[in-house]
Amino acid sequence: MRGVHKRINRRRGGFTLLEVLLVVVILGMLAALVVPNFMGTQAAQERKIAQQLVASGGALATQIDLFRMNMGRYPESLEELIKVPEDEEERQKYGTEPYIKDPNSLKDPWGNDIQYKQPGDINKNGYDIYSFGPDGKEGGDDDIGNWSSDAAR
Repeated sequence: MRGVHKRINRRRGGFTLLEVLLVVVILGMLAALVVPNFMGTQAAQERKIAQQLVASGGALATQIDLFRMNMGRYPESLEELIKVPEDEEERQKYGTEPYIKDPNSLKDPWGNDIQYKQPGDINKNGYDIYSFGPDGKEGGDDDIGNWSSDAAR
């Protein structure tokens, strides 16, 4: 009768269904609170990147101004910044390397081409650089240009 009173503990390791469901509910509640905050942050950062890209004194404006100093005129299009001229006389003024080596740097954070107009509609004695914004369409409150850090076109 020795073995009759001995209790055998046969509980297996692991989680019960209730424990797993409780963890899933907690993770779902955390995600519902955190994800919306990150979504707004990404949109704000994309807008900031676009503003810096087209801003007066920004990298693109600096290259356009450098082109003007070397060539004596503004570029007719942004493509002139990425292609060395074939004409020998023009090439001597331009230099041996393009002003912008990566054509993808002429795109806004939403993958649309940066727009350039010379003479500008707003900067009459200079040029306008602008992005159509997240919607990719001209006009509206989301367009970003070099005439101010956060102006709508």
